[in-house]
Amino acid sequence: MAVELIDTLGQKCPQPVLKIAVKAPDMKHGDILEVLGDCPTFEKDVRTWCERLGKVFLSVKDEGQNKKRIQIQF
Repeated sequence: MAVELIDTLGQKCPQPVLKIAVKAPDMKHGDILEVLGDCPTFEKDVRTWCERLGKVFLSVKDEGQNKKRIQIQF
């Protein structure tokens, strides 16, 4: 199981979700993708993406200054 990180700080939606979608084919079953973001709709958009594609939204951590770290399991 690998853990990958994508930094989308400073990018406005839909860019963070598009970066996740580009990375998704490289992820294997059980891998975890951590995504950093600060867009106001970041968490909601990632949750929606996970629901639509059947990925597991593991956690969201508030890192202060409107930054969030989200973990997705593939």
